[in-house]
Amino acid sequence: MSQAQKEEGRYEWSLSDPDLLRTQAYINGEWVDADNGATFPVYNPATGEVIADMADVGAAETRRAIEAAEVARHGWAAKSPHERSAVLRKWNDLLLENVEDLAVIMTVEQGKVLAESRGETVYSASFIEWFAEEAKRIDGAVLPQPQTDRRGIVVRQPVGVCAAITPWNFPSAMLARKAGPALAVGCSMVAKPPHETPLSMTAMTELAHRAGLPAGLLNIVPTATSRIVGAELCENPIVRKLTFTGSTGVGKQLTKQCADTLKRLSMELGGNAPVIVFDDADLKLAAKGAAASKYRNSGQTCICANRIMVQDTIYDEFVEELKKVVGTYKIGDGMDESVTHGPLISRKALEDIKELVDDAIDNGATVAAGGEFGEGDSHFVEPTILCDVNDDMRIFKEEIFGPIAPIYKFSTEEEAIAMANDTEFGLAAYLFTENQGRSWRVAEGIDYGMVGINETIIASAYMPFGGVKESGQGREGSHHGVDEYLETKYLCFGNLGK
Repeated sequence: MSQAQKEEGRYEWSLSDPDLLRTQAYINGEWVDADNGATFPVYNPATGEVIADMADVGAAETRRAIEAAEVARHGWAAKSPHERSAVLRKWNDLLLENVEDLAVIMTVEQGKVLAESRGETVYSASFIEWFAEEAKRIDGAVLPQPQTDRRGIVVRQPVGVCAAITPWNFPSAMLARKAGPALAVGCSMVAKPPHETPLSMTAMTELAHRAGLPAGLLNIVPTATSRIVGAELCENPIVRKLTFTGSTGVGKQLTKQCADTLKRLSMELGGNAPVIVFDDADLKLAAKGAAASKYRNSGQTCICANRIMVQDTIYDEFVEELKKVVGTYKIGDGMDESVTHGPLISRKALEDIKELVDDAIDNGATVAAGGEFGEGDSHFVEPTILCDVNDDMRIFKEEIFGPIAPIYKFSTEEEAIAMANDTEFGLAAYLFTENQGRSWRVAEGIDYGMVGINETIIASAYMPFGGVKESGQGREGSHHGVDEYLETKYLCFGNLGK
């Protein structure tokens, strides 16, 4: 069993299965170094210590991975859905059998607490299990023709070689949500992990290898120079689809790079999620839900609460309830089981968030709880509540990506809807009310791809995940997530009367 123990203020860590700590690229079924032997360090954000030196590949290795994926996909697509499903089911089983080791790897490279890392690992496995079953449910159609001697058949076939570029905040879930459906339908994939957190992806891939996934179907190309590897993934004509999770700015750039080869795209981009709390809401439930969303993974979540909007008649009461929840938190190294919230991913992330908070305070905001930022090389930020904020402040428009909860006031339902929609983003939104009519009106009136009503933990392998406007295009999860990796082909059978 994986274990952590505190010694002189440091939490030592070990793995039951040390072979899960993979520090090489995975190309055509083999673990390989970069051609030039280059590596880059992977840091523990809680301590600043180097935990591994990762292979740093370039365009040539990425090209070989793409070519291997092209060769491998044909035999994989020719297998029966049951055969593909069986391999994915075995992968799911191995993920669940190794939850503790995978959680330790995630915590030491990403910083989230062990409880959240365990939860993400199980969540990741749920996508592999879901898509393993969906492999058996890819259907077509027989469509009526105007001619009596013709039949129109619609079949769906795998897109081909897919490229995935994933973020650091959910390092295993993002691979599962992309590789799961791609492999289920008969595609192959080349994935670029984030340089901050590559070890979770390589550990998952080691388990996919053990599950019997044929060589070349899943390739991992870690790099500290995303621009070079990203360009190869976007511009190589063999790649027929790119799936990306990350910032809107980077998503737009990748879209431009894919234009010349007209790749299929799935983009899950930035968010600016509102939580709307009406005066008829259960305030304890609303405060608990808003806190769970806002402070999960220390606020480093694309669908976390970014703007908490509270009806003016209950504003003060809600703030007090939220303060009670925040008062139970403990900040520290995620390897400490008593800690509830870990560090931010980098010092730059801390400084970017501090700029937003300083701007709000300079323009009249007040700190109701927290507000302390670590000094020196620290990545720790106290979970913070800001009051007296308004929509003229930067913090209203920009994605915070940290444990800062700005609380805004509104008076009417119409004003709440207008405030929620006053953003170029449209990923997730939440509302709390006991009025069913209001819940329908507001949920339909706000421009978001996902809306939680009296609930903020909404993601599931069973449900479509994605946004509108500049929060992206396409969906992950559910049968909609399968559709993203399939092409529709029409077959016309004619002269059947002969």
